[in-house]
Amino acid sequence: MLTPPRKPFVAVLAAALLAVTAACAKDQAGANLELTAALPDSVPSGTELRVGDPTIQAIVQASGLDKELADAGVTVSWANISGGPKSIQAFRADKLDCSAVADIPSLFAAWTGTSTKIVFQSVTVDPLEFPIYKLGVAPGVSVSSIADLRGKKIAYSAGQAQGALVLRVLQKAGLTRKDVQLIELTSTGDSYVTALGGKAVDVAPIAAHQVKVFQAKHPGATTVGAGIRDDASTLYCLTSSVEDADKAAALKAYVAVRTKALLWQNEHRDEYAKVYYQAVEGLTASDAKDVVATLGTKAVPATWDNAIQRLQETADLLAAEQGHDRLDVSTLVDRRFEKVQAATAGARVVSGDAA
Repeated sequence: MLTPPRKPFVAVLAAALLAVTAACAKDQAGANLELTAALPDSVPSGTELRVGDPTIQAIVQASGLDKELADAGVTVSWANISGGPKSIQAFRADKLDCSAVADIPSLFAAWTGTSTKIVFQSVTVDPLEFPIYKLGVAPGVSVSSIADLRGKKIAYSAGQAQGALVLRVLQKAGLTRKDVQLIELTSTGDSYVTALGGKAVDVAPIAAHQVKVFQAKHPGATTVGAGIRDDASTLYCLTSSVEDADKAAALKAYVAVRTKALLWQNEHRDEYAKVYYQAVEGLTASDAKDVVATLGTKAVPATWDNAIQRLQETADLLAAEQGHDRLDVSTLVDRRFEKVQAATAGARVVSGDAA
């Protein structure tokens, strides 16, 4: 009888190491936490959060709030990631726990099979006076109000906040997609500004802080106000991270610190211009101040009710216009963190966040 060959020692050792590695990885993960359970108060030592939140990162480090995170036992691995496309890609690769975005990425994550939860909401106190976006108009194109958009070529990115903004503006103007020509473009960097300058499109949403540079670079270019709220600002996280008890505890501490950072930003605008727009974005001191001047006061809402209502309206519009399944957005928010924000902000919460 032939004796079966023995496995090489190296193969046996490799298999054993893999088993140990898998066991260690399992041990390092926190216990499962039901989404209805109270958030833990104690953060196990060495708990790591992988966060894409560049603006808050700069504020936390400049204001000394990073010490508060460290004292709470939270280790933050900062990622230079924000916005929907990059964050969703990082979520799918399990390289990120949370990211700063507007409201649209949470919808598209759900529609494309990535489960996330919104854990932070902020609003602009005077959103129509200080919009995030204006409608840039190419040189030589006549648009003085949104009623003039009929027949125009408009830059459009389906999975980004700018794309939703375009649809909402058309809705407000009483127009449909058939009344305009939507030009599919991904909004990255100054791509929309470049498209306007080259007259590839007639109209495109551009960040309010880009308006001055846009008009200086392209004489004859103009802008018009969209006339709608576009101030949605959230932090969303992988559901699996929120269900990890250790990470949930760390996230509770992070949301509290993030609230303080937001309030610090309001109260230290000149320093904010330096630590973020100059140091991170590379703007001159003059340009950094100009950008900050376009920003309204950010605040924490006492309740997320109105923000959720606005998100539901946007989800319904996108579902109808883009052929998605209807989505109940209440499944995308984790309202346990609503209380963390409000308690941290105290008297500085906004009680009258308009719908």
